[in-house]
Amino acid sequence: MPSAPTDVAWKAPREDAQTMIWPSPDRLLVQTQQNAVALSETQARVQGIGLPEVRRQMRQWIGHTENERPLIATGHQTELYHAGVWVKNVLINCAASALGGSAAHVAVDTDSPKHLRLKWPGGSEPLTDDPNEAAAEWSGLVSLPTPAHVQRIEREFATAAGRWPFQSLLPEFLGSIRKLLLTDVTISSAVANAMHALDWELGLRHHTLLGSTLWQSDAFALLIHHICARADGFAADYNASLADHRRQERITSATRPMPDLHVEADQIEVPFWLDDLSLGRRERAEVRRTQAGWQLDLPRGESFVFDPRAEGWPAAQKLARWLRQQSVRISPRALTLTLFLRLCLVDQFVHGIGGARYDQVTDRLIARHFKIEPPHFCVTTGTLYFPTAVGREPTCLPCLEMEGHQLKHRVLGREKTERIRQIARLPRRSIARYQAFAEMHKAIHAAARAHPSMVNWQHRMESAIQRSAEDEVMFDRELFYALQPRSRLSMMIAHYQRSFEPVQSAS
Repeated sequence: MPSAPTDVAWKAPREDAQTMIWPSPDRLLVQTQQNAVALSETQARVQGIGLPEVRRQMRQWIGHTENERPLIATGHQTELYHAGVWVKNVLINCAASALGGSAAHVAVDTDSPKHLRLKWPGGSEPLTDDPNEAAAEWSGLVSLPTPAHVQRIEREFATAAGRWPFQSLLPEFLGSIRKLLLTDVTISSAVANAMHALDWELGLRHHTLLGSTLWQSDAFALLIHHICARADGFAADYNASLADHRRQERITSATRPMPDLHVEADQIEVPFWLDDLSLGRRERAEVRRTQAGWQLDLPRGESFVFDPRAEGWPAAQKLARWLRQQSVRISPRALTLTLFLRLCLVDQFVHGIGGARYDQVTDRLIARHFKIEPPHFCVTTGTLYFPTAVGREPTCLPCLEMEGHQLKHRVLGREKTERIRQIARLPRRSIARYQAFAEMHKAIHAAARAHPSMVNWQHRMESAIQRSAEDEVMFDRELFYALQPRSRLSMMIAHYQRSFEPVQSAS
């Protein structure tokens, strides 16, 4: 049974400075506590180890030693995300504060690099000048920019920002990036650190956990071993969950919301990436049936056999050692990423709208494979437009085009009315009627070229086209959140805090 109704309609607000929180804050806090109790008492097992023990081990591994304190988390790719994503960090802070718990943001640096271009009204620059960015298999392979490139960004941005009636926080973000230049950290680590520093300055107190580090834990190795040792059964549950979701949502495409796992008699795809750390290459992981069990084969000939009867922690540690020795990493794909976090680490996971829709499938998979009620998740997003767009309407080119059309056909005045009457008196489909119609339009075009109303309209249209190009950026809700001034981000934080105040007062 999915934890979220499959017919729920999550929508991002169109208005500036508005938010969406689902479920309501009071219900969200109750569900977080329900999750904690249910996951501490569940009989579900991962490679023979009780899920409560897996959670205790993983929480201690990240330093969350007070196991009874709630842990609320969210996550996103290490990219220049917009305010609608950033507010997830605000929500985890508010929820953790209300429950006396901790908040964590998982910075996923094992997805393909995207959204690493800074864009603002009047300018756009890539965050890094690493020539390998486009070819990198995952964002953790992308290098920091050179000092000269950061200087170029700062110079171009300062030129544009000098005309704005507010002070953006982007220079602070770039300042954090600058401190890490000429080190061996990746752009993913630098972006995660810079955004965490910015959030800290805004008063948010969540921890940032790098995904590639979490995937090195024994608990994650345990989940990998569990799934791969039962590849046929897990793939059947995975594909059946997708089929149920498609049927419920009336989706006819076999690739939405993601493709099925490929299954053959003796070869099965598992929902992980197989990353060759020495070559910077990845492929979809597959296991092969052998007499000893399902086996993972590396391109260079090494292999690992997954035994479903193997004792849990020793099996996980053996797998982790083998992966390190081979300079190989197994990284989660969409469903296994949040499945791991929701089952093995956190008490509440905060999604954006896209992730929530994906995790309706994860709910079905958890229920089907682990035979437990999936823990509840929650959803939030918000809208912050570029500050100078606030209080004005986007330019409506179609409206102006319609006005021009109407003006053009009024320039002849009564002469047009008389011409239409003459055309109506001519035989239908006659050459004379076609000629009269053409002559009328020729007269309209000639009169429109010099008519004062049309000259004025043409000037307004040219200005509107220019404004429309600017509007395309200014009304883009996906601009990097650090372009905003401190006051606007603080306003959003205060909005979330007020949402939780009645709940805290009642408790």
